[in-house]
Formats: sequence, C-alpha cells, structure tokens
Amino acid sequence: MRFRTLLFTGMNSYLWIISRKPRTRSFILPAQKSIVVLPFKNISSDPENEYFADGITEEIIIALSKVDGLKVTARTSSFAYKNKPKDIRIIGHELGVSTVLEGSIRKSGSRIRVSTQLIKTDNGFQVWSERFDRKLTDIFELQDEISILIADKIRENFGHLEIKDHLVTTQTNSVDAYAQYLKGRYHQLRWNFNEFDIAIQAYEKSIELDPGFFQPYFGLLHCFGLMASWGGMDKETALEKADYYLNEGLKINDRTSEAHFALATKSLWVEWKPYEALRHLKQALSINPNDSESLESAAECHIALGQFEDATVCIRKALEVSPLSTNHHFTLGNIYYLQQEYSKALVCFEKSLQIDPSWQLSLQVSANCHILMGNRQALNQLIETHSELAEGYLFKHLFDAIHNGVSINVDELPRPDEVYFSWKLWLLIYAERTTEALVHLKSCIENKQGQYLNFQREPFNNPLKSLDEYKFIIQSIFDQPDNEDHQHKNEKVNVLIPAEDQEHYKLKLEELMQNNHFYILENLTLRTLAKEINLHANKLSWLINEVLGKNFNEYINGFRVEAFKKKALQPAFHHYSLLGIAYECGFNSKSVFNDFFKKSEGVTPSAWVKRHRAS
Repeated sequence: MRFRTLLFTGMNSYLWIISRKPRTRSFILPAQKSIVVLPFKNISSDPENEYFADGITEEIIIALSKVDGLKVTARTSSFAYKNKPKDIRIIGHELGVSTVLEGSIRKSGSRIRVSTQLIKTDNGFQVWSERFDRKLTDIFELQDEISILIADKIRENFGHLEIKDHLVTTQTNSVDAYAQYLKGRYHQLRWNFNEFDIAIQAYEKSIELDPGFFQPYFGLLHCFGLMASWGGMDKETALEKADYYLNEGLKINDRTSEAHFALATKSLWVEWKPYEALRHLKQALSINPNDSESLESAAECHIALGQFEDATVCIRKALEVSPLSTNHHFTLGNIYYLQQEYSKALVCFEKSLQIDPSWQLSLQVSANCHILMGNRQALNQLIETHSELAEGYLFKHLFDAIHNGVSINVDELPRPDEVYFSWKLWLLIYAERTTEALVHLKSCIENKQGQYLNFQREPFNNPLKSLDEYKFIIQSIFDQPDNEDHQHKNEKVNVLIPAEDQEHYKLKLEELMQNNHFYILENLTLRTLAKEINLHANKLSWLINEVLGKNFNEYINGFRVEAFKKKALQPAFHHYSLLGIAYECGFNSKSVFNDFFKKSEGVTPSAWVKRHRAS
C-alpha cells in the first residue's frame, strides 16, 4: 500500500495518509501563464536511477513554483501521469495549464545529460527544446538554468513575470549527499512501510556525507512522524527522533519554505496555535507562493478558527495547482460539512473518490453526511459498496440512535479506532452518557489530540454545545491573534520603470526594431534584447506587457509581419515562396508564422498576398 503524509502532529498526534489511484478527470480552463512538469524519464542504463529522474523533476517543479504569477502544477497531480502516456492537449485540459514540460535524464558516471521540451497544450506546438550535457557537480546550476529558461519562454509567449536571477541555490557541495537525499525522497514518496527503512538509511547517509545539508533532516522528520502514528515502530521513540531531526534541520536553515511549513505543522497540530501557524505559513508562501501543501495547511488553520471563507479561498488556490489531489477535494468538502452544508460536501467527496475510490477520509465523512441528512438508503449503499470502510459498523448505530431512538450500548461494542475521528466521544454522546462525554472531551483537548482539533465545528457534537460545562471547556483553546493578523495592506501597483523613463526605453526599442531590424535575429530572446538596451529583463518584460500591451513574442512578431507585408509586395521577392519571405523577416517556424499572421490580419498569408498584389 502506498501512503502520502498529510499531517505530522507531534507527541499526541496522528497522520492522515492516502493511497493515490487517479481515475476520471474533469476539464479545467487553462491559465495562460501555467505549466505542468511531467516526470522526467530515466533513460540511464541503470533502472535504479529512477530516483534521480524523479528528484530532478520535483526540484524543477519547486524552482518554478517560486515565480510569482506562474501557475505550476504540484507534484501530486504531475506524478499522476507517470508511466501513463496521454495526449498533451488532454493533460492541459485536465490540469488547466497552457504548457507542458517533458524531459529525460541519462546519468552515467560523473556526467548527466538532460533533454527537455516545452509544449503548448492547445495545439501541441513545441515552444522550445534543449539538451544539456554536464558534470554531476554542476547539478544545481543545471537545475537553475533549466528553470529560468522555461520561465523565460513562458514569459515571452504568455505575458509578464518577474523572474529572480536564481531559482535554485546550492544546498550541498557533495553530489553523493544530494544523490542519497534524492534516493531517500524517492522511497519516502512511495508511502510503503517496507521502503521507509530504505528512505531513512538514505537520508542518514546523506547527513553523514554532509551534516550541513538541511533537506534530509526534514525527510527524516516526516518518516519518523509517519512511523510513530501508524505503528511502524515504538511511538515515543519515533516521535523523539522526529522532534530531534526537526530541531537539527532548523539549526542549519530556518528560513526555507520547508522550515516554515514544518514549524507551522508543529504549531497547529501539536500546540494548537493556529494564528502562530498562519504566520509561519505566510513566510512559507512568500518563498513558494504555489506550494499546495502550505495552502492546504493554511486552510486547516482557518477551519480550526471557524474562518470558513478564508479556508475556502486557500483550498481553492491549492486545487488550482493540484486538481488531482484527493486531500484538497476532501478539505473543501470538509469545509462544507462543518458548516452543515452536506449536499455540497458530498459533491467534493465524490470528486476525491473518483481519484481514489477507497480513500478513508472521504468515505467516512460521506457516511457522516448521510447520517446527518437522515438518508439510510444512501448510508447502506455506501457501506455495502465499500467493504474497506473503516469502523463501518458504527455508522448504523449512530443512525439508529439519532433517527430511531435506539439506545447504544457502548460497553458491548468493539473499541473503535480513533485515528480519523472522535468515535468514543460520539458514542458517549448518543448513548446519553453526557457526563462521561464531557470528561473524555476535556481530557482529549488537554492532550491536544489531533482528531479533536475541530471539535467546536463538528455537527455530531451539537448536543453538547448548549451545556454550560461545554462552554467552559472551549474557553481559550487556541492562541490569540497579533495586531498584524488583522491588518490588511492595500495592494499597490508595481511600477518597475518610472513614467519619465518609459519613453526613453520605448524609443530605444523602436530604434533597434525599425533601424537595426533586431527582429530578424535568430534565437532573439527577451534577455538578449534587455541586455542590448541595458535594462533588466524583468523591467523590459513589464514595459512590453504593461505599457505596450503585448507579450514579448507578440511584440517581435508584429515587426516581422510588417516586414513580411512590405517584402511580399516588392517585385524583387515575387519569386520567393511565402515561407521563404517569412524566414527572411525573422520567423523560424511555418506554424508560428501562419498562426500569428492570421491572428493579426484576419486572413491567411496567401490570401493577403493575393489580394494586395492584385491591387
């Protein structure tokens, strides 16, 4: 069984984990500045280098996610297509992205060869391709170069993006330590207990090779956290190790998105401090705005606080970058469930079950919805259809107690597993053993047991909510907000070039295009043009998009079309083919030329030439 860690909750914690089996998908309108990085193929002679190809893919996803304004599909949804060939256009529709990056990796000795191609999802046109042949010691520089080139090409084709000078930084000088980290990550993400030992050994080896490399520490944190919560080893020992590696990782680097996410997870699930967790997540998202896990965690914080509107905003953003995440769909459904909007909740749970039909969280809360809606037929059908439904026998007891007045004999029932939900509390409530229920609830809150975090919003707890003792228990459960938590700064227009300088650079561009015919240069890029006029590429991108109202390719191709129209009417070019004239004017692709010409002129090049030569 494959697992995916969702929550690490400390000494009195639990983890929600899921198996992933993608099924039917709905179509999503693509965002223009968006990309999915499909898992790179391992074409090395050694099949064990699969971990290296997966690791490089994830590193590029993380790097591109740092570009604000660029929608990057998260790893969960990207890797749903691994070893499952599918038409690029369908992938684009399913994920709502305009471009796809495909690649392959060949690792041999001390060298690595990476082949990449960037493809538009609307027509399958290849925007860019490149092959890189480097030493392994240059792996971080290579990842940085590839990520920046990809971001540049998206910017040139779809609009302005501010791209940092570097998207990937060197985390270790030991290639062997990095390789061991990627190996550990590969086995960890297979979510199989049999492979967790391999992951732990690889992470420990990575630290042994470079004790100053912070990433394997956080890998070990998640491994031991999961082992603790799911009985893979002695719980107390495992949680001590998890806490140790968290602290050691923070000593090395506490300013990464991973560090802030780890601190937020501890604040929310171990310490029940959602406001503090949100402050950490704000830092994590400032570093990686597209991190779907941080967005989901922020949603969990807002849910705990009853801020359902803010929670919905966060989880919908997470779904934009990871539409194939079962947990994101569940979390959105849980927001509706806790507001007692059960029909809307069931729609979300059904979407998550389309991806993984046996996923426990959506199955169990779907059962809760049917009970609370009084739909016995739907409940029975769910239980009969899903024999794997955990604690399925208890749902019928709750239904009969709530709707038929049938007494629950708690002592005669098997002891339920409280990994996901607060079964003992619910059984005591509906067995009308209210005093015991309140004592149990108070104990669980004092111990900060993870499955009780949202007890104030849980509909099954409604019979307790009018009691004075319950009202006393819920006082001062969470931390208090700082003043800054209520302050909302007005958004400011980001003007990269002062108005008085804009005309200067517009004239310089015009001179390069009209007098020097820069548009005919082969492989002209935004960066080479920016260098020519002594302006940072981010500023030139902003100028072309925001001031001139075009993206880079539209701007350059506009000059090429005008040059084509002039040359096509000159007798000296009548013996040229239309494509030959287009190449003379800087176009290097027949399809790009034809598509752009028809878009700008409303007719095909041949129709335009025939009409104007005749006149």
